Amino acid sequence: MRRVRYSVERWPLNEPFVISRMDPMMHGEVVVVEITENGITGRGECERNDVFEPEYPSVTRMVESCLPALENGLSRQELQRRLPAGNARNAIDCALFELEARQQGISTRELAGRNHPATPITTAFTLSLGSPEAMAEAARRNAQRPLLKLKLGRNGDLDRVRAVRDAAPDVRLIIDANMGWRFNQLVDYASELKALGVEMIEQPLKPDEEHRLEGYEPPLPIIADESCIDRTSLALLQGRYQGINIKLDKTGGLTEALALLAEAKAQGFEIMVGCMIGTSLAMAPALLLAEQARWVDLDGPLLLAEDHSNGLPYENGTLYPGSELLWG
Repeated sequence: MRRVRYSVERWPLNEPFVISRMDPMMHGEVVVVEITENGITGRGECERNDVFEPEYPSVTRMVESCLPALENGLSRQELQRRLPAGNARNAIDCALFELEARQQGISTRELAGRNHPATPITTAFTLSLGSPEAMAEAARRNAQRPLLKLKLGRNGDLDRVRAVRDAAPDVRLIIDANMGWRFNQLVDYASELKALGVEMIEQPLKPDEEHRLEGYEPPLPIIADESCIDRTSLALLQGRYQGINIKLDKTGGLTEALALLAEAKAQGFEIMVGCMIGTSLAMAPALLLAEQARWVDLDGPLLLAEDHSNGLPYENGTLYPGSELLWG
């Protein structure tokens, strides 16, 4: 019989995290699931997003709904049918993934079909939405990083990008409008954003305007984030987006994320791998996807005031493979 435990953890942020569609976040809140069987343990972490966005279902209640089945041997494959894609399933799936690998005496890399050594990757560092002056100052402080991601989605966004570019002329830039623009704004902004060196635009529109992307040929790639959950999303994204952002908290874990990555690449989508606010325990499984992505945004621990003592090693914009004592 298995022993299954979950806990809620609160991790303070270095500074308030601001995006266009919600109130500033002052801390990260995560749910950690731990599954032990015959002395072997697997762990997984997800963001407790219902605390910050009440329209989402309770993560803890969804985890609790699975506890009896998990204790009785629920498999990863059965989990996909029992819970919908989302945060709760992610924490459980990653715990089961690690448990399964350790029971087989292999690494999670091997279980995921990654039979080559892990390599360092470049990750974006996210700048919260603020005034042009505040974002320029944040860019100046982080100009040594190779890739910055700007949170946008309110009036004056071009001024923000111009200010950041002036403050950090050599960094690569990507932007996330978090559904804060209308289609006409996207069309008006896109060419100048490209001229400013922006490489791509993440989720500029709300769902009710996405149909207007059909037939639009943007000067730089548009990446679906909130609109891309799992493989069932891809059919609607074809002809609208050039790429997708894969997040484990959306796909409901590594099992579906690996399948989504393979299918999206087969359909010709560019790949981004992103994250919610979380510790290195949440980032480690996503590293199995990141090495096949054009853009990586796994900076969650960098936004925290502290991380696990054996957390992933970050050096400026480089993320190095971590210890398997953390996860793997």
